[in-house]
Amino acid sequence: MSPGADPDRRAGPHIVLVGMMGVGKTTVGRAVADALGWALLDSDQTIEARTGRTVAQIFATDGEPAFRAVETEVLAEALASTTPRVIAAAGGTVIDPGNRDVIRHGGLVVWLQAPVDVLVGRVAGSTHRPALAADPESTLYQLCEGRDELYAEVADLTVDATLSVASVVDAVLAAHASVPTLAQKARS
Repeated sequence: MSPGADPDRRAGPHIVLVGMMGVGKTTVGRAVADALGWALLDSDQTIEARTGRTVAQIFATDGEPAFRAVETEVLAEALASTTPRVIAAAGGTVIDPGNRDVIRHGGLVVWLQAPVDVLVGRVAGSTHRPALAADPESTLYQLCEGRDELYAEVADLTVDATLSVASVVDAVLAAHASVPTLAQKARS
């Protein structure tokens, strides 16, 4: 879908970045937020601040369902805000149908996409991604198989995250500039 194709769908004022772990959502999000003068909300960082524990600790002690519950809560709160912000959504956020619905209506949704071999190189040695502990490459292939269609379902724009950060940021900013804001819609 091209930006602006379904104005009713994007009722919210935000830019939501979705994609697999290691694709660069936080890095790109920080640069986009800086360019727009907006705040960045990284859902994993927000969860860690709220719970006082790392994502890995939450997975280890409470399990994935507990993490997903907090993830859903953080996402809903962020998207309910009327203050525009860039939201770097955790990679698994799209698993939940309710999350996909609020994401679709939260603003411009950008899927940052990269091949598994690139993702493996970016997350190698990471200790804060519990799903990758045993076999990162196989795990990422499996996760992509299950999530790619979900990312595509919510995305207004897909951007090749193997490009330079500046190129990815430029693509996101160009898409944002082409989507009418809520204020512009209200004046129409």
